[in-house]
Amino acid sequence: MKNRDYLIVMKQILQLIDEGVHVVDPEGNSVVYNRSMAMLEKMESQDVLKKPFAEVFKNVEESTLMQALEKRQTTMRKEQTYLNKDGREITTVNTTVPVIEDGRLIGAIEIAKNITDVQKMSRTILELRREMDQPQRSKEHKIKKYSFDNLYGQNEAFLETVALAKRAAKINASVVIYGETGTGKELIAQSIHFASDRQNKPFLAQNCAALPANLLESILFGTAKGGFTGAVDRAGMFEQANGGTLLLDEINSMPLELQGKLLRVLQEQYIRRVGGTKDIPVDVRILATTNEPPLDLLEKGVLRKDLYYRLNVVGINIPPLRQRPDDILLLAEQFMEKYNKKYGKQIWMMSPSARQKLLEYDYPGNVRELENIIMSAISMAEDEHVLSDKHLPINRRKSLPHQDIYELKEGGLDEYLEHIEKSMIENALVAHGGNISKAAESLKIKRQTLQHKIKKYKMQAIEEAKK
Repeated sequence: MKNRDYLIVMKQILQLIDEGVHVVDPEGNSVVYNRSMAMLEKMESQDVLKKPFAEVFKNVEESTLMQALEKRQTTMRKEQTYLNKDGREITTVNTTVPVIEDGRLIGAIEIAKNITDVQKMSRTILELRREMDQPQRSKEHKIKKYSFDNLYGQNEAFLETVALAKRAAKINASVVIYGETGTGKELIAQSIHFASDRQNKPFLAQNCAALPANLLESILFGTAKGGFTGAVDRAGMFEQANGGTLLLDEINSMPLELQGKLLRVLQEQYIRRVGGTKDIPVDVRILATTNEPPLDLLEKGVLRKDLYYRLNVVGINIPPLRQRPDDILLLAEQFMEKYNKKYGKQIWMMSPSARQKLLEYDYPGNVRELENIIMSAISMAEDEHVLSDKHLPINRRKSLPHQDIYELKEGGLDEYLEHIEKSMIENALVAHGGNISKAAESLKIKRQTLQHKIKKYKMQAIEEAKK
């Protein structure tokens, strides 16, 4: 491919990408201004290209593009808010770099990612959270608070976990809680908070996997007025939780760069709002959770070692329900009592066959799945006083045959493996009530991959799972 052909291909790529791209030459004339940048700033390319930057744009002295050109200054991922040509407030994250070869300045490049909608979402979430923290007008709207009295179990490993959590409540150290999905990590976290000397201070929780990186940073640290054009003062979760506890759920989903900022907060005990310069002291206890073994996360490189060892002053592992068989019926009876009251039913006991069915299941969704099973059974029962096995929406998991006694059929190994895969998919869908996203998560595959396999095996799995 000739140089001219490379240039044509590059120009085509620049027009197709979502990020805005603006390039100026050493004299400050715009030589590249792609479609995304033009849409972002509501400018026409012909009004920008081959013209001096200073003639087209205002506030040249504040421009990071001009700073890159004149001072050879690099700016990485700077959040900026400004008004475009139509007067609409736009928020972008910009990276601007000078292009230098052999000491010679060739030009400067600015790449802008539009996060206007993300910024609006951030403001909305912070406002809603502030409203939630205000005194409630009625008891019906109060957020459910959990304590150690809400933790039921007689299994020895589980009781050791609870005992460790109670000891953690008496100190002020950070805690890492590991447990599979549905084991009750937030219940343990709330129990620690409400048994500690911070119990009368705020308890806030944030799922780190639920938000994009820029939004999560604004939610945690807040934003500062005057830090960048159009920014307003908003307290983040650290300030809102001051004196109390902040639960960071699925902390391994937090981007590594943001993990570094969190580590600095833990070490220095102050935060700096996004776009701000003022250090704000905070006194917040951090409880963090993961649904994968922390050492596996360290090995994968998705959790910083320095952050983990800073947080893991106390490490709490919650055993999955399949390792607590002596708690299954005890928990089931607690859930029966709960949903009898909720649905106005009078189911007094479980039949022997129902008990056996509950004990034979392995609960990939853990305690949360057991609760959903009992809730479904109670809600669908009629004028009965005994919960039987027919009420329980459980598709018993098929135990895989031992390799040494299993005789391969005519289809051979491929057919056998397909049979196993199909069974696992059916069990996952049933366990999660037909929810493809949750089933895919439990199988540790992508949602699209699961949809493809359902179609491949011509499974009516979703409808069957809901029956």
